[in-house]
Order: sequence, then C-alpha cells, then structure tokens
Amino acid sequence: MEAFIHPNAKVDPSVQIGPYVVIEDDVVIGPNCILDAHAVICSGVRMGRGNHVFPGAVIGAIPQDLKFKGEQTTVEIGDYNNFRECVTVHRGTASKGKTVIGNNNLIMAYCHVAHDCVLHNNIIMSNATQVAGEVEIDDCAVIGGGSLIHQFSHIGSYAMIQGGTKVNKDVPPCVIAAHDPISFCGINSVGLKRRGFDNDQIARVQEVYRHLFMSDMNISQAIAYIEANVPASKERDMILSFVKASPRGVIKGI
Repeated sequence: MEAFIHPNAKVDPSVQIGPYVVIEDDVVIGPNCILDAHAVICSGVRMGRGNHVFPGAVIGAIPQDLKFKGEQTTVEIGDYNNFRECVTVHRGTASKGKTVIGNNNLIMAYCHVAHDCVLHNNIIMSNATQVAGEVEIDDCAVIGGGSLIHQFSHIGSYAMIQGGTKVNKDVPPCVIAAHDPISFCGINSVGLKRRGFDNDQIARVQEVYRHLFMSDMNISQAIAYIEANVPASKERDMILSFVKASPRGVIKGI
C-alpha cells in the first residue's frame, strides 16, 4: 500500500499522501495538499497549497495532441482547488507551454481539462464536463454537467452553462447559455447576486444584453449603439471588451 514518490520530486512535508499514489519526477507540491489513494501526479506539475486530489485523478499526463513531440511543458496549479474522482488534467504543448488552473476551483468527477487550457478562479465545473485544448474559462463561471467545450472557446466571468451544452462559440460574461446550437438564455442574475452584485449592477448588465442580444441589431451595430448610448460602467466595459476581443464570435441571441 505504499506510494511511489520520485526522489527528485519536491513535496512539502505537510502533504497527506494516500496509498498507491504516484508522484513522478519534476513535480512540486506545496503545503497542506491532500493526495488520495491512486492519485497520479505526473512530471511537470507545479501545485500550490491546500489542493485536494481525490482518488483516481491524473494530473499532468502528456496531452492527447498528435503535434506533441515530448517537449518540456507544465501544469501550473494555484491554491485550494478540488480535483474530484477520476479528473484528468493534461500538461501544455509547444503552443503555450503550460496548462494553468488558478485558485479555489471545484472540478467534479470525470471532468477532463486538455492541453494549454487556462482556468481562472472560483470556477465550478460539474461532473463529466469535457474541455478541449486551449480553452479559457474566466472567474466564477459555472459549467453544467456533461458539457462539451470546443477547443479555443472562451467562457466569460459569471457565466452559467446549462448541463449537456455543446459550447462552440464564446460565451460572454454574466449570461446563461444553453440549447443546441448554444444561445443566450438570459442573465445569470442569481449567480451575480451570490457573487455580490447589487441591483444597480445587475440592471446595467441587463441593459447591455438587451441591446446586444434582444434587439434587431447585429453584434457590430449593437456594440456601436451601446458605446454611444449606454453610460460607461465596469459592467458595460467588461462585456464589450469580451465581445470585441472574440475571434470565434459569441453565442447567438434570442
């Protein structure tokens, strides 16, 4: 029932290591992490403090990308993340060199995070969500179980994705997205309130999306109208910056 820890791995003495855990060469694990039975931490993982890796999870395996040629890449993990049973997280490729996971994320059982993804902070990813390569998910997004996220997609802060959704367009901040093909289904007002948004802030979000997704204007026309007619605010500018920067295009409106 002994774990295998490579002699070159740097593991803080406070880390709790369960039976049959494997920790490979070139791994750094910070204080107060918990590695449950049969967890595998592969070469190239850099893990901060207070992370919990549940049974059967594999963190840092080589990517499932045929362009990968064995280059030295990493998985860089912040603090206080939970990787539930059988989660898989792959390290980067030459494209970006690293897969990045921030702080305080809950990645539920059987989820997959592919090469070169960037997951920011306070994300909830429900069971069996599959995230393809080079996806970016911003702070406080909630991804429903069984969602399929296409490579290079971008999901904005405070967005909520309904379970089972196929995400093949960028999802802007603060919205609820669902259906097939994926589309705008309203404002994530409950999630925004839980994250401390007041009624005035939520009203500003609603006003932007009323023009962007609930009018007869196309996206370019709506952006121009909002910039000319809606007073500048943190909420307005966050949404407009996301939409204007989207190379894939955002989800469709109502």
